[in-house]
Amino acid sequence: MIKTECIRGRVFDTRAEANLALFEYLDGFYNPRRIQKRLGYLSPIEYEEKHYANHATAEQVNLKPRQPLLTS
Repeated sequence: MIKTECIRGRVFDTRAEANLALFEYLDGFYNPRRIQKRLGYLSPIEYEEKHYANHATAEQVNLKPRQPLLTS
């Protein structure tokens, strides 16, 4: 997969250039979008989106209207 999506057909002048291309592919595309069993078969991006959406919904549910201050 890495060969066909990242390496094949490209010529790198240095090993450092090839390493950078691999790093950018793995860290910027492959890992964030690859589904993972430990995340409930979601990608890390999908998992975070779901987490923050659930968190925002929970915060809205927990909000109570302010009660006016009673003065004596």
